[in-house]
Amino acid sequence: SMSLHEHALSLFRSAVSTVRPAPMLKRAVKFQGHGCPQLLVKGQAFPVKRDLYLVGFGKAVLGMAAAAEEILGDHLVRGIINVPLGIQESLQRAGMQEMLLKPHSKIQVIEGAKNNLPDQEALKGAVAIQELAEGLTADDLLLVLISGRGGSALLPAPIPPILLKEKQKLTKMLASQGATIQELNIVRKTLSLLKGGGLARLAYPAQVVSLILSDVIGDPLDIIASGPTVASSHSIQDCLQILTKYNLLHNLPQSVEMVLSSSPTKPTAPEDYSHVCNVIIGSNALALDEAKRQAEGLGYATLILSTAVCGEVSRVAMLYCQLVCLVCLGLASLGEGPLGEEVRGNLLQLAAELEIPELNLAKFLQALQGLRPGRPVCILAGGETTVQLQGTGKGGRNQELALRVGLELHKAQATETSSTLGRCEIVFLSGGTDGQDGPTEAAGAFCSPKLVEEALQEGLDVEAFLNNNDSYTFFSQFQGGHHLLVTGLTGTNIMDIQAILIRAM
Repeated sequence: SMSLHEHALSLFRSAVSTVRPAPMLKRAVKFQGHGCPQLLVKGQAFPVKRDLYLVGFGKAVLGMAAAAEEILGDHLVRGIINVPLGIQESLQRAGMQEMLLKPHSKIQVIEGAKNNLPDQEALKGAVAIQELAEGLTADDLLLVLISGRGGSALLPAPIPPILLKEKQKLTKMLASQGATIQELNIVRKTLSLLKGGGLARLAYPAQVVSLILSDVIGDPLDIIASGPTVASSHSIQDCLQILTKYNLLHNLPQSVEMVLSSSPTKPTAPEDYSHVCNVIIGSNALALDEAKRQAEGLGYATLILSTAVCGEVSRVAMLYCQLVCLVCLGLASLGEGPLGEEVRGNLLQLAAELEIPELNLAKFLQALQGLRPGRPVCILAGGETTVQLQGTGKGGRNQELALRVGLELHKAQATETSSTLGRCEIVFLSGGTDGQDGPTEAAGAFCSPKLVEEALQEGLDVEAFLNNNDSYTFFSQFQGGHHLLVTGLTGTNIMDIQAILIRAM
């Protein structure tokens, strides 16, 4: 029979493969060419009266565009996509031909945004996309492919006369004053031609259909890639308030002052955006649903904790460790006793501290209690944690989370729960769905309660590695790299996925 380690790996792979560009697009989009041609998106029909165009931007868009062109065939007249610098070469090297466009593609590829920062190349692509959108008629259909990761940096088009470097300088000044990412996005959107619904306004009166791969917790349409096809929920007033808050109102480039003072003329598009349809075709929730289906097929009683796990890795690791303890107590039929009560109390306190959106822990714990005793348990979660950088080591948030969970489980073995932990087989996995965790070739890592003991036998000091944010070097010390999760580039990105697998021995 397969080990828990193999099961965890197979669940991670199935979650990722369900949101890889080609399968994801083929599930969501069909094209009917005969009679009056129409595009079918999740069952909704959009007639193609005249010409069909395609634009896109973001890290996973190359693979999405390749799949879209296959589906649309000769009906596609022309396309332009903006993708990260060097991505075609990386995919070529990784042997991922299916993510690349065919030699005679009608889609033009522009690579830019080096290090995920808007640059002249990205601006060139954004201008080409803008010109294409402006030339559309009421009978045209514009298919927009948006991949959240890197989507915003790949679509820089400041409202004239603002120059890209002036907009960048303003963003830097805000960031150095401690502005939040939300505040930065509001200012960027206000000064942008294409963000905050700008692309959809320019494409009016054409029908716009947006297919979105979400990399943001909760999938807020106006935040993913700064919402180019979504009505902005913010006004010039909001932008002015932020600039005032950070004392920048009297220190603005003249061009920015001009744009802000010539408050918007009436937008050309109807404000209800009725010519636009936005569809999320890939997200953390979709990936976790697929993993759950697979886990149930393998015989696990499976629960999804949340698709929005966020917070500092050390606190999230404690939350996962306490969950493991509770499941083990349940498997030993001790979940109702004083120990179970104590662990539940710890969990509720941690969850309150972490403020994880959409997590109803009380309801989750109830579901956990309702599981059939004796059956192996699988808990799945997704989201994006944060790491406080204090060292100079090599690692990423997933490897650090796995190492911290290993350390917490080791500490728990020294307490009263040790006897129940000892009676269970436990594996924890955390991985980045793009296949890259930090600046390493690993996507993440596995751990079990034995990890720290193994490390001690090898003379490795886990705390020292953690203090130096050096989780990759730590996991690399083990023979055969058994603890590292290495998948290679996946061509997609919907944040991170965690899996906890537990069975009684």
